[in-house]
Amino acid sequence: MIRRHPLLVSLLILVLAAGSVLTVLAWREAHRDPVIRRASIPLPGWPAGRPPVTVALASDIHIGGGAMDGARLDRIVAQINAAAPDLIVLAGDFIDGHDAETARDNAPVLTQALRGLRAPLGAIAVLGNHDHDSDPARIAAALAAANISVLDNAATQRGPLAIGVVGDAYSGNDDLPVTLRALARLDGARLLVTHSPDIAPDMPADASLLLAGHTHCGQIVLPLLGALWVPSRFGDRYRCGIVREGARTVLTTAGLGTSLLPLRYGAPPDVWLLRLGTD
Repeated sequence: MIRRHPLLVSLLILVLAAGSVLTVLAWREAHRDPVIRRASIPLPGWPAGRPPVTVALASDIHIGGGAMDGARLDRIVAQINAAAPDLIVLAGDFIDGHDAETARDNAPVLTQALRGLRAPLGAIAVLGNHDHDSDPARIAAALAAANISVLDNAATQRGPLAIGVVGDAYSGNDDLPVTLRALARLDGARLLVTHSPDIAPDMPADASLLLAGHTHCGQIVLPLLGALWVPSRFGDRYRCGIVREGARTVLTTAGLGTSLLPLRYGAPPDVWLLRLGTD
């Protein structure tokens, strides 16, 4: 039967070969060093006379997953330090999977690697949906042991920045009103940080910049077809990179690790270096 359809056989071989090549390329992209992306974003209310601040944004480490182990995370930490940011923001999903066992096994690896982060204004973090699904208390403790401040629907002052950290909306842990009340008690240019970017449409006018992760920029983005799946109720709207909507700016990083499959295509891992200040 196969001999009677040589064209069909040739087409099948071509499809299988293309799939194999794509898988190899996607595996390499998922395990590569992150791309360093840079942007300058003016913030309203920047204190007069204060110099700009460089913020490093990273997310979705997914330690314990097929694309992230301690050795790779050590290299990424060194890469972030080499960029010499003033402040480091980590936007959630530190652990891969959804179970407490994964958190227990990988929390020490997370602490050991992230303890090496260096920035004059320190490092802050918010938990993501994978962290809340596994063991949030253990993950928060692992980050605290690495000298990282973990915030959830709270605010903190770092230099000229007043930063509101909103809990993850994807897992139902967000409380924007509580965060904004905490933010109102601080001085400085306002900035919001969260895991899922889905809170963006509810941002107030006086907090015009949101930093987020979660979407992996689609993780696998194919030519013509686009992203195979975006975990957001807004689809592609806040899928990746800088999105400006009037006075609102949303920046969604692609993250560092992977979810489900240790593959990336068309959405390489990245770290953003943001120069925040006046125009």
